[in-house]
Amino acid sequence: MRRVTKKGQQPMPAPCRGGASPAHFANQPRVGVGVLLIDESGRLLLTLRRRPPEAGCWSIVGGKLDFLETLEQCAVRETFEEVGAAISIDSLLCVTDHLVPAEGQHWVSPAFLARVSSRDTRNCEPDKTQEVRWFFLDALPPNLTMTAHNAINAYKRRPPQVPTPV
Repeated sequence: MRRVTKKGQQPMPAPCRGGASPAHFANQPRVGVGVLLIDESGRLLLTLRRRPPEAGCWSIVGGKLDFLETLEQCAVRETFEEVGAAISIDSLLCVTDHLVPAEGQHWVSPAFLARVSSRDTRNCEPDKTQEVRWFFLDALPPNLTMTAHNAINAYKRRPPQVPTPV
C-alpha cells in the first residue's frame, strides 16, 4: 500500500509495521551526543575509548541518542551513565560530521559544554572505557577523537566568560 502526500509529489511508502531490522540501519547515519566537561579548576574530563569509533583515542563523554530523547536529555543521561556525574549544561559548542569510513561509522555529533556539579567522577563503564582522566587545556593527550578535537577547539574559540556570582 502506498500513500500520496500532495498532488504531483512522489508516492510515499506506507508506514512500517513491526519496525525495521537492524540491518536496515547498517548504512544510516546515527546521532551521538557529546559533552565537554569542565571542572572548577578549568580541567577537561576525557575518556579513553575501548570500542569504535576511534578506539584507543581520548574522547569527550557521550553516546547514542535514544528515540524521543532530546539532545540535552541525552547529554545528561550519558554523562551520568559513563562517569557518574550530574551536570549543568552551558551551551552547544559545535556539531561534528563524524565520518570514519574505514570503521563503517557515520555519526552526526553535537557537543555541549557542561559544568560538573559533582567532582566524584569515575569510570562507570569499564567495558567501553579504559580510563577516565582530568586534563588541563595545555596538557592534552595527542590522540584525541575527532569529536573531542572539534569540541575543544570550539571551546578555545569562545569569548572569555565573566564569572557569575554564586
